[in-house]
Amino acid sequence: MSTPALTAAYKRVLLKLSGEALMGEDAFGINRQTIERMVADIGDVVALAVELAVVIGGGNIFRGVALGAAGMDRATADYMGMMATVMNAMALQDAMRRAGIEARVQSALNIEQVVEPYIRPKAMRYLEEGKVVIFAAGTGNPFFTTDTAAALRGAEVGAQIVLKATKVDGVYTADPKKDPTATRYASITFDEALSRRLQIMDATAFALCRDQKLPINVFDIGKPGALKRVVLGEDEGTLVHV
Repeated sequence: MSTPALTAAYKRVLLKLSGEALMGEDAFGINRQTIERMVADIGDVVALAVELAVVIGGGNIFRGVALGAAGMDRATADYMGMMATVMNAMALQDAMRRAGIEARVQSALNIEQVVEPYIRPKAMRYLEEGKVVIFAAGTGNPFFTTDTAAALRGAEVGAQIVLKATKVDGVYTADPKKDPTATRYASITFDEALSRRLQIMDATAFALCRDQKLPINVFDIGKPGALKRVVLGEDEGTLVHV
């Protein structure tokens, strides 16, 4: 007897990956085993016929030069961080290619010799064709985080949810590392998160998701199968909703 096919809870999702998530246990850079495991998790989601877009950060690379950037002009430092995200996006695309997953990188900074520029209709078409679209260089503007880029791109491409991949398995009542009685919220509204001063995303990103009624799920990308369980609508991570 064949097992019934799994049905995803979402048709199109935006996955926000931090650069730090690519480091694994390393101090900086890209850990090959870590990125290959993430790509395998992404492959499980793509196999569900889910249209997947990714916004990636650059902290794993920029952290290595951050000390030298102390006192640097903020806009200059932010542009350096954006270029770090392009490097991560290319590495992620290459890992996907080796795993047999078609992916396209689109950059908010114009460096056409390396990656495509961000063009919304083209990104939408790639998603409809079943390709993973990796958005690099944040919003293309200094003073905005990659969280804000995730909220912005998620709204632009019509994602049904933003999945914020972190190193903790959801949002807690307190810091679980400091308070053993802290409990995980299975779900919480935007207003409740604001009133309880829970730091889920930066204020701009959070406000954009709230205004666009775009839910957020915060989950642990290091937990095997967590990404797939979130996409299937199971009790994984913390769902932030209107």
